[in-house]
Amino acid sequence: MIEPVTLKGRFVRLEPLTLDHVPALTAVGLDPELWRWIPTPVTSAEEMRAYVQLALDERARGDALPFATIDLASGRAIGSTRYASIALADRRLEIGWTWVAKDWQRTPVNTEAKYLLLGHAFETLWCVRVEFKTDALNTKSRQALTRIGAVEEGTFRNHMVMPGGRIRHSVYFSITSEDWPAVKAHLEARMAAYTPSLSGRKPG
Repeated sequence: MIEPVTLKGRFVRLEPLTLDHVPALTAVGLDPELWRWIPTPVTSAEEMRAYVQLALDERARGDALPFATIDLASGRAIGSTRYASIALADRRLEIGWTWVAKDWQRTPVNTEAKYLLLGHAFETLWCVRVEFKTDALNTKSRQALTRIGAVEEGTFRNHMVMPGGRIRHSVYFSITSEDWPAVKAHLEARMAAYTPSLSGRKPG
């Protein structure tokens, strides 16, 4: 099993998710737009607690490692992300279940979070593959994954049933251990353009 770990950068800290994070996540995480592409949306404090509890249950089984995303400038929990679909024998995992509160979107937060997660996956856990998936209709997410250097691999058709009954096609992306040095350099160059303060925000 992958042990819980805290990952810290200049702008963000990823710390093991706990039920103690529920109030702070509820305060910033009930915007319906955050859950537009998610099969199980969160619309209340009770649903946020259930969302976190399910993540913790998956961690206990060794299937996932969830993090709370902490903005270092304010000290606030502003979202969540996780490792999932963990297959240590194959040195493979997925990064997903990622959301960031609206006020911190298009800032360095998400870029640095991906950088920290990828670095830990490739340089500490010795993964050979990290994968991502997103709704085929989620153009913003697909573009963001392409920007960080992930390679689009294909579409799983009729992959999920969304709220309301829409059948979702999921697009898969990956970064391999061979890709990582170039992706790492690219992400470091992007983050070097940011100042430590988010007051002068640039697209993230």
